[in-house]
Parts: sequence; C-alpha cells; structure tokens
Amino acid sequence: MLLITEFIVLLTSNLILTQALGTSTLFIAAGSKKNLIGTAFTITLFTTVGSAAAYFISNVLTNNAKDFTLLFYALAVGILYVLFLTVLYFVSRKTFRNARKYIHLSAFNCAVIGTLFTVTQKAQENPQFNNIGSFIIAGAEAGFGFILASFILTAAYRRLSSSDVPAAFRGFPAMLIYLGIISMAVYSLT
Repeated sequence: MLLITEFIVLLTSNLILTQALGTSTLFIAAGSKKNLIGTAFTITLFTTVGSAAAYFISNVLTNNAKDFTLLFYALAVGILYVLFLTVLYFVSRKTFRNARKYIHLSAFNCAVIGTLFTVTQKAQENPQFNNIGSFIIAGAEAGFGFILASFILTAAYRRLSSSDVPAAFRGFPAMLIYLGIISMAVYSLT
C-alpha cells in the first residue's frame, strides 16, 4: 500500500502536470527519444541537488531576507550549472560535448526553480518535512514525475504533430490541450 501511495504522490506532485512548469522544454524533448532521456534525467539531477541547496537556503535566510528567496535559488542553480559543466568537462571532453546541451536546457528550466519553491512551501506547511532528506526525496520525486510526464507526452507527440490533426492545432497547441486533459486526470487522483 505504501508503494502505491508513493506512486500516486509522485504523479500528483509532478510540476509538469499540476502547474505546467517546464512545458516548453518538455515539448522540445518529446520530439526525440534521445533528447527526452537526456533532458529528463538532467532535470531530475537539478531538481534533486537543487532541493538540497534549497534546504540550506531556506534555513539560513532570516524573515527579513525571505523576499530575496528567488535570487538565492537562481544563484544556487547557477552555481550548480557551472559546477556540473566544469566537472563534466574535466571528466570527459566527449561526454561534455554530448551532454552540455541537456545541462543548458535543464538548468534554468522553470521546473527546477518551481521544484525548489514547492519543496520549501511543503516544508513550511508541515515542519515534519523540514529536513535535508525530505527535501532531497521531494526533489527526486519531482524529477521522476518530470520523466514520467515526458514519456506520457512523447507517446502522443507524433500523433498530435501528424497531418491528421488540423493545421491550426498541429504541434504545440495540440500538445497543450493534451497536457491539460492529462493534468485533469492526474489531478483527480489527489
């Protein structure tokens, strides 16, 4: 039962389906399975490590500095961005050339920043979740939810971009409508 509950939480806490964060990147990634896998896993890495950084930021900021939370989160993601690129560059230049586009697409995706705010809000509402482990788990859940949403949208991408769809709705508009329908279905699970 716990596994089923966690799976439902994973689906419903997904920022793509409940708040449409990161939608444009998701549509770009859905066009190719290779791009999809690279982007989805890189965003998961950023949401997980970024959530750990959000834990430290939220616990260090005083009430007077809470207005600068976005600035500190963006700074933390920027530092992670440079750190990941640097480590990848020194580990393997070939891997760096192949993976840097995923890091560029993923780092400043609104799904990453949205995850940091959502995790912090969850911890503020329930102090039981205000620990590093809960932040990391919530970040990983959001990332895995992004992966799941990516696969759901990839399944429909080709059909919604085909000539069977009227030209006015083909591609991006059809994907937005599809995303809305899927969002309502997932949201009804809560």
